[in-house]
Amino acid sequence: MTAEPRRAAKAAARPSRVCTVQRVGAGELAEFLTSLRYADGPMPRRPVLVDLDDVVREGTPGLPPVRPGLDPILVGVSTSVLGPAVAPLSRSLAFTIAPGGVGRSWVDAPVDETVEAVVSTFSRAPVASGVLDRILRASEDLSVVAALELESSAYSMLLASTEFADWRRRTPRGTPSSEPAAVVVERDGSSLVVELNRPARHNAFNRAMRDGVLEALSIALADDSIAEILLRGRGPSYCSGGDLDEFGSCDSPAAAHLVRLEQSVGHAVHLLRERVVPTLHGACIGAGIEIPAFASRVRAVEGSWFQLPELSMGLVPGAGGTVGIPRRIGRWRTAFLALTGQRIDVATALDWGLVDERY
Repeated sequence: MTAEPRRAAKAAARPSRVCTVQRVGAGELAEFLTSLRYADGPMPRRPVLVDLDDVVREGTPGLPPVRPGLDPILVGVSTSVLGPAVAPLSRSLAFTIAPGGVGRSWVDAPVDETVEAVVSTFSRAPVASGVLDRILRASEDLSVVAALELESSAYSMLLASTEFADWRRRTPRGTPSSEPAAVVVERDGSSLVVELNRPARHNAFNRAMRDGVLEALSIALADDSIAEILLRGRGPSYCSGGDLDEFGSCDSPAAAHLVRLEQSVGHAVHLLRERVVPTLHGACIGAGIEIPAFASRVRAVEGSWFQLPELSMGLVPGAGGTVGIPRRIGRWRTAFLALTGQRIDVATALDWGLVDERY
């Protein structure tokens, strides 16, 4: 390697208080990554934009295999529709912003707004962002059980991170109050109706709700006469995600990991996927879309919206979001949702396959 790439790599490796984003051409990417790998000091992980317009015109350049967790988070940008020649390179990136293309590696989104959102997320949680990129790639070829274990391991590790601790300090817990049953279960012939019942909290998913849903699903697992399990939420939202008051409340991240595996609602829905029919409405945040995504058929009411905000807390999705959602929409669009924290509406969710029908 020449002295110039070494100097550039060393400069790029210096830590900065402000997360900036660098832009490189696709033709320069191989040399850029190689220079980083020979740099002295810590590997920079900040996002890098990869300009794919030259690839559209000239074909795919050579690219060394991306090393997730070590190389930067790579986001492609193209002003043109991605054709088959660009697909191999686009698939190797975290995701690509483009007006269209083949496969699921691209997202049609405003470039400046999307890049700003990624940079903002990364600035708050660089470690969690890198972990997300890594586990999404690693989970692609794993079984659901193995992928859930990987996600839970990463989530538990991040519970002990300074990024999560900083978020927890900024987010005081609320005052506990008495509530009715968190889940209401009724049998209607061959149907089992399971309703989330914390409407005042937009059905924030807490331990009581988890236990209630698991108990209901265990009935269906033991009773083949139940033809369908209708999963709904009472109040203005289906589910606003995990109850923030409970985040980090377990003294032992290792113990929390085991509980998460043993009491995984997402895995239970996966086992019953042909019979579980979630009907979503209003806010479907975090667990509010992570768990339903394991079902074979997901319905959503007009006006529903979907979001994965966990990176803003220094965490990755922990209710199966890195497992069930990528199996529906691909790891790239899952990365887009998590790295930007942006919402998508029902029309986009239908187009991507995150939901199957408008109800």
